[in-house]
Amino acid sequence: MVYIIDTMTSGNNIETEYLELNAKNEWPVVYQRIRSKSLKDNSSYSEATKPQNKVLNRYRDVSPYDHSRIILQRGSTDYINANLIKVEKANRRYILTQGPLANTVSHFWLMVWEQQAKAVLMLNKLIEKRQEKCYQYWPAKIGGDHIMTLSDVGLSVEYLEQQDHSYYLTRILRLTDTETSKSRDILQFHYITWPDFGVPSSPTAFLEFLRKVRSEGVLETSVGPAIVHCSAGIGRSGTFCLVDSCLVLIEKFGLNSVDVKEILLEMRKYRMGLIQTPEQLRFSYQAIIEGAKQLLNQNNSEPDEVIPDYHEVSESEDDEPPPLPPPRMDSLKKQNGTSLDRPLPNIPKSVSDDDLNYENSDTFEKTYIPSGPLPVVPAGEEEEEESEEDELDPQSDGSVSDKSDLANSVNRLSPSEVRHRKRVERKENLEAQVRDMKRRQQINEQWTQLKRSLYIPLVIGGSLILSGGLLTYFYFKS
Repeated sequence: MVYIIDTMTSGNNIETEYLELNAKNEWPVVYQRIRSKSLKDNSSYSEATKPQNKVLNRYRDVSPYDHSRIILQRGSTDYINANLIKVEKANRRYILTQGPLANTVSHFWLMVWEQQAKAVLMLNKLIEKRQEKCYQYWPAKIGGDHIMTLSDVGLSVEYLEQQDHSYYLTRILRLTDTETSKSRDILQFHYITWPDFGVPSSPTAFLEFLRKVRSEGVLETSVGPAIVHCSAGIGRSGTFCLVDSCLVLIEKFGLNSVDVKEILLEMRKYRMGLIQTPEQLRFSYQAIIEGAKQLLNQNNSEPDEVIPDYHEVSESEDDEPPPLPPPRMDSLKKQNGTSLDRPLPNIPKSVSDDDLNYENSDTFEKTYIPSGPLPVVPAGEEEEEESEEDELDPQSDGSVSDKSDLANSVNRLSPSEVRHRKRVERKENLEAQVRDMKRRQQINEQWTQLKRSLYIPLVIGGSLILSGGLLTYFYFKS
């Protein structure tokens, strides 16, 4: 069954949809409609409500659906609060589960062993807001002297090593079946800076974490599904799986083939409540947009071509059209051989870049106001919303005074770089004119002071000469 949300046109460009939702501040509205649609599924979760299983749930309102729950094969119970999530078109499978409780640690590791998972993705801290969000389910220290023994399920866990990557940690844990002595090394990726009910600090950091997870091959179909958990196993866990699946689909079928809301609703059929807040939904869009741009950059066969940026898009009618998309690798083409749509721009920043304002430039003296009219910037140019971070020639100091070099290089520059250089040239011309006006003003002031300094002695001298002449005249006359 495929859900369709009637708020937006299905199959819209993700960039356009994101900008429209942002402009209208409709994230809470869209999120609520997704939630309402998924509640109509009415999947049963009767196993979670059985008296003997209630104590195995971390939260009363987060229960695994019966049809997709993980069933344990040995031990005292077959129940664990976990679901297998399938995204068939992306060929992805994940097991989403709650952070283990003290009385479910053995069930957790039994699930890892029986499902042949290669990795555990932990997206929360053990303690958040002074509350336990997850019991520490691995040994407290590294080494053979601190092995955790789980006798009720016949397993043991040894902590082998840890690596610190600033905002996330990686650990290697050795899981051993004590009956057969067979062992398997499990990779744990622990994201330690993702707040509860919140979002990571930036899509870039999150995508680097996702890239690291992917590079270890733990999400491939050749191994068991990765175990993904936070505290409840629905908010942060759902965000991770949604972004990963959508990026796989973009790589396979093209940018405009993915409907983020539809994918989320499909995933919610397997586990309730995936993505808990409108902000997590908004962040998912941001990460998908940024991830798609990185994907296109990675497979770009013409490195001189600049991928458009949100801040390079101006509303002025005089702006040049965006450049045509560069050739892509075969892995980014649709199955029918047709080329993809133009590449995605960067996600917009939380605060847009300030427009250029020459009056506030550091080259102006605060106490000086030049006389006469200032040079006028052509209408529309002062409101350009281009990014101040457009790339220049790495060997250049940014100067555009050499007009011949600019003319020779203009044919190989992207429109954004041309506009940037024109803007720099206009700014330098304006500053030069202001400096010239200041120089002339200073010359005029100096000349005025010189005339005043000469005028006073001449007046005094003339007065003395006149007085002396009059005295002489009256002396001889008398």
